[in-house]
Amino acid sequence: MSDSPGKPAPIADSRLNRRVIGISVGAALGGFLFGFDSSVINGAVDSIRDEFGLDNDTFAGFVVAAALLGCAVGAWFAGGLANKYGRIRVMVIAAILFFISAFGSGFAFGVWDLVAWRIIGGLAIGAASVIAPAYIAEVSPSKFRGRLGSLQQLAIVLGIFAALLSDQLLQQSAGGASEDLWFGQEAWRWMFIVAAVPALIYGFAALKLPESPRYLVGKGRDDEAAKVLREFSGEHDVQHKIDDIKATINTEEQQSLRDLKGSALGLKPIVWTGILLSVFQQFVGINVIFYYSTTLWQSVGFDASDAFLTSTITSVTNIVVTIVAILLVDKIGRRRLLLIGSTGMFISLGLMAVAFSNASGSGDSVSFSGSWDTVAVVGANAFVVFFGATWGPVVWVLLGEMFPNKIRASALAVAAAAQWIANFAITMSFPVFADIGLTFAYGFYAVMALLSLLFVYFRVPETKGMELEAMDSDAKVKRGHFVAETMGEAAGKA
Repeated sequence: MSDSPGKPAPIADSRLNRRVIGISVGAALGGFLFGFDSSVINGAVDSIRDEFGLDNDTFAGFVVAAALLGCAVGAWFAGGLANKYGRIRVMVIAAILFFISAFGSGFAFGVWDLVAWRIIGGLAIGAASVIAPAYIAEVSPSKFRGRLGSLQQLAIVLGIFAALLSDQLLQQSAGGASEDLWFGQEAWRWMFIVAAVPALIYGFAALKLPESPRYLVGKGRDDEAAKVLREFSGEHDVQHKIDDIKATINTEEQQSLRDLKGSALGLKPIVWTGILLSVFQQFVGINVIFYYSTTLWQSVGFDASDAFLTSTITSVTNIVVTIVAILLVDKIGRRRLLLIGSTGMFISLGLMAVAFSNASGSGDSVSFSGSWDTVAVVGANAFVVFFGATWGPVVWVLLGEMFPNKIRASALAVAAAAQWIANFAITMSFPVFADIGLTFAYGFYAVMALLSLLFVYFRVPETKGMELEAMDSDAKVKRGHFVAETMGEAAGKA
């Protein structure tokens, strides 16, 4: 490839676009593991209850959510590890841990044994959830960063779909999730074991990826960074880009969580914005649909087989709307999509709350009068559409790009850890909320959607088209517009 301007440039641009897509897809495979692990327990939860005698709903919820504790820990430490050892090595470690967890969970001999293996898998998922968006943002041209960053969410929903589909196929092949399938092992155990396949694929893919140019510059490896920027990111003026990166990274100081300290309750305001984005993404209750979807659909009148099918259809819907988001995020912006999503989620969750207020019974024995069961199903799928087209992918895009270079990995780690803790809280609380009443549960999620709307309107920046080097550490947010001071010049206007 020629570095000089001239006739070869257009050909190089076309090739570079394909290559940056390729490495972004490779990094996003961590999201596939995230989605697969999140939903694989969906088809196994009832069998796990029977196998280990889990009669207490709260404890059963803990078993389902145990992996999320590992996710929070993995996310918390991933930023520091990525800064010290590189993005690629952390991806490989995550793949190894997930591979081990798949077999450990599948051959678990007791409930605490299962919890331990799930937490180990969670460490891997948490780390991958931090590294993928950071890496994709760091290798992507600013013009296409939103679309490439959205690949993380597309991988997540594809993982969810793959888990639901494999769960359905395995339980149908065995005649039930608790029935023996192969080698005397029950189908629910094979639901976990098959996760070893995507773990292997992710590990081998990670070994083929180039290291992040911003990590390389931070380590003084400018020649390697220049090669990645030229061959993968499509940069023409490579030296100018490296100089820009150096201006926002103090290579003589070790990056750490101390860099996140600020005047807003001990943290920089932009870090709090990332944390609250993560929390609201979970507090609207999206994972209730995927963790407990089979049980939910059974409660509104579907039998076990139909409930699996309905959950799979919901997952396919999520994939389609995520593709829509990929097409829109760089055109209409991150902030506008979030505002649309919050409004739609508030309305659809409100519909679900009203529908369940017209139902009798509780838990798995809910029955509706009139056509309220249809309203509940429509509301649930509308919620998936609005979330999948907005908050699902856009939050990951923002987390990958909104932080300054100097603190990106560490800030993203804190925000992702907050997301996993929020995920754990919502997953643990749903069985309790359901016992109180599904009207209460979905009413709570609707209120969270309304609060997310207000939060986005007043506090979330628009980062569409901005270079990562413009994300200054002293950035201020005013009515949704990102204002940054970079090298004495305004990078954005309120």
